[in-house]
Parts: sequence; structure tokens; C-alpha cells
Amino acid sequence: KIAMAQIKAKAAAILNARPEDAYTTIADYRQGHPNILPKENLYDLQVEQGGYGAGTIIRFKARILGVEQSFYQRVSEPQPGRVLVEQDIDSVQNESVTFTVTPLEQGQKSHVEVSMTLNLSPGLKGLVERVVVPIIFPPVFRRELKLLEAVAQKRGTPLITSNQSH
Repeated sequence: KIAMAQIKAKAAAILNARPEDAYTTIADYRQGHPNILPKENLYDLQVEQGGYGAGTIIRFKARILGVEQSFYQRVSEPQPGRVLVEQDIDSVQNESVTFTVTPLEQGQKSHVEVSMTLNLSPGLKGLVERVVVPIIFPPVFRRELKLLEAVAQKRGTPLITSNQSH
């Protein structure tokens, strides 16, 4: 196996939403996750298997710089409640996106990082990716984080209730 050159892009934000609400929104591919995708770039999310967290298999499309690409990915949870990964299934680019949720302010807020890695394509396309990916993707992820904050706030249970039913 030849080690392929990898490229990364990431964005992070402090969300005025509780970590459990942020995480469950990300992990819920039927009711939550579709609502945090910036529609102009990420769309047509379909759940092929599962639907919540680890073992979920998804398809979706991405349009970046006018070019549409289809993704087929499996979800894993290296740290349930904290870290969730979407990983390409059988692709040369082997794109993966990692969501990391860290509680802040006694769990009233969350720091959420979205981090992507992918293998560079060979030749000219790879050179273009090397330039474009770190510029194009962070703003997409920042929009996704803004949407996540809004959706997670709605999901949030009133603070008065002590026993949370999820």
C-alpha cells in the first residue's frame, strides 16, 4: 500500500446548546442531522441502515464549486456522546468527517469541532484539492455549526426538569 497524501479542513465553534443536545442532533440521521446540513453544499441525505449513531450507513451529495459528488459512508462512535465519525465505504478518497463535542460551563454550552480528512487525488486534481479544500470547507462547516446550534437548542429540554428522557 502506498501512503497517500492527506488533506485536512476543520472548523470549530462554541455553541449555546448543551453537549447532549448537540451530540444527539448530530447522531440522529433521520430527525436531527438532515436539519444541520447547509443545503447549498450538502443535501439529499439518505439513511440506508440504522439511523442513530454507530452502524448507521448514509448516502448524501455534496456540491462544491459547482461540482457534485456522491458519498457513501458508515458512522462510528469512538467515544459515544463525545466523538462521532462519518467514514467513506470503499472509496479511494477515503473521506472522513469527525464531530467532537466538548462540554463547557458545567454542560450548559458546547465546543464542537468538525474536522475532515481525505486522500488527495493523483495529478492535477490533487493539486487543486490541496488549494481548494482548506479554503472551501471551513465556511461550510461553520454554517453547519450555526445550524446545529439552532436545532440543538430546539431539542433542548427545559432546564427545570431534572430527569431527562431521551
